[in-house]
Amino acid sequence: MVMKKNAENLAALRIETPPATLREIALDRMRRAIIGGLFEPGERLVERTLCEQLGVSRSVIREVIRHLEAEGLVEMLAKQGPIVATLNWDDARQIYEIRAALESTAVADCAKVAGPEIKTALRKAMGELERTSKQNSPVGVLDATTEFYKIVFEAGGNNIAWEIVSRLNSRISRLRVMTLSTSNRMTSGPLQIREIFAAIDGNDGEAAASACRAHVGAAAAIAKIILS
Repeated sequence: MVMKKNAENLAALRIETPPATLREIALDRMRRAIIGGLFEPGERLVERTLCEQLGVSRSVIREVIRHLEAEGLVEMLAKQGPIVATLNWDDARQIYEIRAALESTAVADCAKVAGPEIKTALRKAMGELERTSKQNSPVGVLDATTEFYKIVFEAGGNNIAWEIVSRLNSRISRLRVMTLSTSNRMTSGPLQIREIFAAIDGNDGEAAASACRAHVGAAAAIAKIILS
């Protein structure tokens, strides 16, 4: 029997969620490994070793390293090749200043327009953040925090600002893991984000911005002690 060519049948051909390529999988594994501290700052990234560890070709590894270099996670040194980028306070300070400016504006804008649908999405992200923090899962906390802020930025119409934050996200995540490893930050961080959410839930933009600046400032203070 010949299938009729209609809109419904043709729509079924569309691939809504394309499978990740080998390069994308390798990139995600390497990114998470560096952010999580499996590879230490200053450590050399040897192509042959990485090929064996990930089970991919050198061409894939070279693409991954180029991408990680663009994200600021890898540095290229003359005569040494790629190494894991080192962290320093001057770079971190600038990242925290950018975060404070963009995130405080975003949460304030979100609070002004947040309706039931946005609040439900944020409540779900907040629940995941608290669940993963109780499980002491830094990667889980990172993913939930990123989702929380993605909703905030998009809800308030700050799409360009989110693009800027997304470009810095690998370095932001690396700093988050570093601060989460300190005493009580796995508890205090989510509590501070809970204050941001409570302000958004109450449609109080000023309180949301203030809570956001306090949250970023607390993280910056911890990072300064560690990196200085």
